Amino acid sequence: TVVGPEVPLALGIVDAFQAAGLAIFGPTQAAAQLEASKAFAKQFMHERGIPTAVSQTFTDYEDAVRSLRDVGAQRAAPLRGGIVIKASGLAAGKGVVVCDDVAQAEAALREMLVDGAFGAAGAEVVIEERLSGPELSLLVLTDGKTAVPLSPARDHKRAYDHDQGPNTGGMGAFAPPPDVDDALIEHIMHTIVQPTIDGMAALGTPYVGVLYAGLMLTADGPKVIEFNCRFG
Repeated sequence: TVVGPEVPLALGIVDAFQAAGLAIFGPTQAAAQLEASKAFAKQFMHERGIPTAVSQTFTDYEDAVRSLRDVGAQRAAPLRGGIVIKASGLAAGKGVVVCDDVAQAEAALREMLVDGAFGAAGAEVVIEERLSGPELSLLVLTDGKTAVPLSPARDHKRAYDHDQGPNTGGMGAFAPPPDVDDALIEHIMHTIVQPTIDGMAALGTPYVGVLYAGLMLTADGPKVIEFNCRFG
């Protein structure tokens, strides 16, 4: 059995199949936290030195707003480069709000933490710096120790033309991107993919299945925007 959606993985379908002696391809519930909890993924990456955006995690609206205003005061308003508010849990690809200023970010925080726009998925939020550069999606197949990359792709998530509007689960993709070569893929495998696989194994939750790394090709090199635990 090959699992398609993320929700069954987050609920532990792989664990249930394995307990029943049935063959299944995908990460366990514990390993699927890489997608199911952005808060877990961010802490994991920060602890392992895997390149990603600077971030903080909150469950309290007032605490989040205070931190946000401190950042705004340091960087001036509107925020230089913007800021991103993410629901930590699974929100069907719609729990990410890209904000240009503090007012937009505060509104997004209120929607998630006070109004409950995403239910339990938005009860914990990640505030992170907005990265800039072309996006890249790299999927790998892994047995929990080694990984084999598939062809890279470029995914477009914004609802409207010219990358405008709210994020969606995906409006379209193409492969391979013309600006991605073998040397870049090798670099990503060395600095992001293998450290992730090694790190999950070190936690006692080896990651087996498809690992989808959503990346931003910044001026400082590739950085992780998010992980998915499935075929896109």
